[in-house]
Amino acid sequence: MIQIIQQREKCIGCNACVEAADYRWRVSRRDGKCTLINGIAKRGFYRVVVDDHELEDNLRAAKHCPVNIIQVHKL
Repeated sequence: MIQIIQQREKCIGCNACVEAADYRWRVSRRDGKCTLINGIAKRGFYRVVVDDHELEDNLRAAKHCPVNIIQVHKL
């Protein structure tokens, strides 16, 4: 299992995460920021726990995020 964490408030909507893992990320039509699909908000951070098969794509999303607001942790 892995945990993905996003600090959405600092997102600039560059779309890099969506390109890396479009099944886990999408751009909000409301504010143009990227949203962690199924992420649960708590104190400005969105978190989701997913299976290991999403690790590679989401590590790529974190690596290419220009504002470094995505973290991926193996549980």
